[in-house]
Amino acid sequence: MKGQWGIIVGLVVALIISIFAVINVEAVRVNYLFGEAYWPLVLIILGSVLMGAVIVGALGMVKIYRLQAEIKRLKQQNLTNKTEETKTSDSQIKRESGSIEGK
Repeated sequence: MKGQWGIIVGLVVALIISIFAVINVEAVRVNYLFGEAYWPLVLIILGSVLMGAVIVGALGMVKIYRLQAEIKRLKQQNLTNKTEETKTSDSQIKRESGSIEGK
């Protein structure tokens, strides 16, 4: 359900941005480090939105990569802990059975 709301909100935002961009079609001056040019405002708006989406997507991928690495590390730690727990319980059982036999 959460994913569906995200898609719906994303589509509504995309629709609003598209309408806003299409309304603003006049050419505006864009200053570069080495010159200037006139571009339609619609392209600047859509380009800015696209660059923002790429940046957010890249940051999201970095977060996912970090979380996957942490999951892998925690699974390995869990396996190590289970192995140590098994060894400890086995040695306790041997000790207890040895003390029972000794009595």
